[in-house]
Amino acid sequence: MASTSTPLTLPVLPLDDEVVLPGMVVPLDLNDTDVRAAVEAAQAAARSDGDSKPKVLLVPRIDGTYANTGVLGTVEQVGRLADGDPGALIRGRGRVRIGAGTTGPGAALWVEGLTVEEEVPDPLPGAVAELVKEYKALATNWLKKRGAWQVVDRVQQIDDVSVLADNSGYSPFLTTDQKIELLETADPVARLRLATEQLREHLAEQDVAESIAKDVQEGVDKQQREFLLRRQLDAVRKELRELNGEKEGEESDDYRARVEAADLPEKVREAALKEVEKLERSSDQSPEGSWIRTWLDTVLELPWTERTEDAFDIKGAQEILDAEHAGLQDVKERITEYLAVRKRRGDRGLGVVGGRRGGAVLALVGPPGVGKTSLGESVAHAMGRKFVRVALGGVRDEAEIRGHRRTYVGALPGRIVRAIKEAGSMNPVVLLDEIDKVGSDFRGDPAAALLEVLDPAQNHTFRDHYLEVELDLSDVVFLATANVLEAIPEALLDRMELVRLDGYTEDEKVVIARDHLLPRQLERAGLEKDEVTLDESALRKLAGEYTREAGVRNLERAVSRLLRKVAAQHELGERELPFTVTDAELRGLIGRPHHVPESAQDPAERRTAVPGVATGLAVTGAGGDVLFVEASLADPETGAAGLTLTGQLGDVMKESAQIALSFLRSHGAELELPVADLKERGVHIHFPAGAVPKDGPSAGVTMTTALASLLSGRLVRTDVAMTGEVSLTGRVLPIGGVKQKLLAAHRAGITTVIIPKRNEADLDDVPAEVLEKLDVHPVTDVRQVLELALAPASASASASSSADLEVPVAA
Repeated sequence: MASTSTPLTLPVLPLDDEVVLPGMVVPLDLNDTDVRAAVEAAQAAARSDGDSKPKVLLVPRIDGTYANTGVLGTVEQVGRLADGDPGALIRGRGRVRIGAGTTGPGAALWVEGLTVEEEVPDPLPGAVAELVKEYKALATNWLKKRGAWQVVDRVQQIDDVSVLADNSGYSPFLTTDQKIELLETADPVARLRLATEQLREHLAEQDVAESIAKDVQEGVDKQQREFLLRRQLDAVRKELRELNGEKEGEESDDYRARVEAADLPEKVREAALKEVEKLERSSDQSPEGSWIRTWLDTVLELPWTERTEDAFDIKGAQEILDAEHAGLQDVKERITEYLAVRKRRGDRGLGVVGGRRGGAVLALVGPPGVGKTSLGESVAHAMGRKFVRVALGGVRDEAEIRGHRRTYVGALPGRIVRAIKEAGSMNPVVLLDEIDKVGSDFRGDPAAALLEVLDPAQNHTFRDHYLEVELDLSDVVFLATANVLEAIPEALLDRMELVRLDGYTEDEKVVIARDHLLPRQLERAGLEKDEVTLDESALRKLAGEYTREAGVRNLERAVSRLLRKVAAQHELGERELPFTVTDAELRGLIGRPHHVPESAQDPAERRTAVPGVATGLAVTGAGGDVLFVEASLADPETGAAGLTLTGQLGDVMKESAQIALSFLRSHGAELELPVADLKERGVHIHFPAGAVPKDGPSAGVTMTTALASLLSGRLVRTDVAMTGEVSLTGRVLPIGGVKQKLLAAHRAGITTVIIPKRNEADLDDVPAEVLEKLDVHPVTDVRQVLELALAPASASASASSSADLEVPVAA
């Protein structure tokens, strides 16, 4: 209960940002103008009224504004403070409600006021008594922690509720606002309740601080002072974040701002913000902070929404491809088709269908040197896209494709993610070079990791182990290059569209050498365009006789060697420039040809100059090639019967030899062959170039022809080459690689080629200029092969007799 009475007129003593409660004794500095004016005015009033002690009104002044309630104070003593300055000791007596201003002696501000008379029930009710007891217990606890034992007894002796509540004004932890609230609370019980709550909250905060200090102290070495301070700071931040949800830290704030400012997909943004929160909670000494920063840098550097605009000039793209590469019509048509379809999808608003964009996955398979890698750059140029090359040769670690888990030291994203980052756009042309050279070991199978990358139905949600967020690869054009189709896993090959590059014809090589290789090598040799000219006859001879390959790498080396020779002769003063190189001058400059066609050799020096030697066609990793088969019969007195095979043959080729021998034994009489020799004498079949492994069924007709030639004594025609699988009944079965084999026959100077009838449709893939120079015979039976390949008996006899005089018979 409270009632107001006793009007007073007092000088105001303002207290800036401080509060004095009744019962408090405070020293004030008289150097302060306002304090001196109030004390002097009070002293003058006391002398005139005959009061023993001057009275002032202590009023808090916050930011220039006076409170509504002040404290009546008496000036107990005027003298010197501890520092020697003049001061006054003032005791708070009671609360005063401030009224209107008035006049009085001195320079002080005078106001009228009413004292606040406080009434407390006696005896105290039970609830108030419990409140008094609780406050004393809390105050005693706090004072003991501070070591103020002498104050504990004084607090315990206070029984007046009002005095006990005002005693909290001495508490240093109270803010100015809290003290003003105590001052303006007239009801003693309510004031004590407020003081108790303030003291309880302070003790709770102290307990948290002590708990933090204890946890930190237990986990830190005492000698590592710097580390201790950091841990304390981290622990304080952790507790504050849990209590208030505040985020602090300059670096984490920087990452948070970067993530929020970046143009990221929604799910990627959520994942990045989660990592930022982890970074904010982690210690500066924690290795996890370094991992998170590296991950965030990688995510922020990826071009999540960057895309280049496709060049939809279809004719212009076709012209670029034609200008940069001769031949290769299949892949050029495929890129043109892709651009045309892409343009139509864009025109009709079908850029994204089912979350997938219109990317492409092509496998360029062909021998070395045909331009597979350089074709990737041309495709990117024609489409107006960025180009990135990813070398897969020798890769054995699955993490190279899908990335490492972030828990590993030095973890990085996979090569696919790094390629997208390097390109700076989400729709580049990515060349996966040498995909057939990918290996596998205990670290995983990289080819299996490529299944998701190259699957158009899956790669729009590709997940790298390092990123662990979805990356859309559906707009990327993947070009995979390989030399050997069989080395690519079947599941991976099924996800790619196969485009074969089977090598160049001689005419195409001449065009490539003239338009691309020669200008490049002239520049590298330091020669001007008009200083050295290569005649077309020289280029044709370089392509046909100095190099025999599906691609043009060796041809470029030959051109380079030729130009270096001319440049060296010019510097030595042996040759004047400009100079035109013809085919007649090649031998003098770079030596003799290395690949003279069989048809150009002396008849007695040809491999087929003796019976038992036939010319076959094969496919290797370097493209098509000519393969010779030699057969001989052992002396019945010295050699054991049976079949001997040499030349590093695989199981399939060995079985083909058994089939050829069985066919001739069972049908020898029909073919007018001395089959008795096959039963009584040992048969030896050899494939030269014995250091090169060979396998496959397509040499069946060649072995049959070689054995038939040996038994009949008839030579195999020099200009004939053959390929095909043979059955026990003499049927010629289809094989693969017809285009590559016919190109090899054309390079070797062969004019007549025998192929299976069921491969006749494959002739559509062979260039027209090659077919014009070849006489191709599709056959269904091995009897047709023998009729076409074996020379007449009279011609064979004369050739054999001349060969016996000049060279020994091949064994």
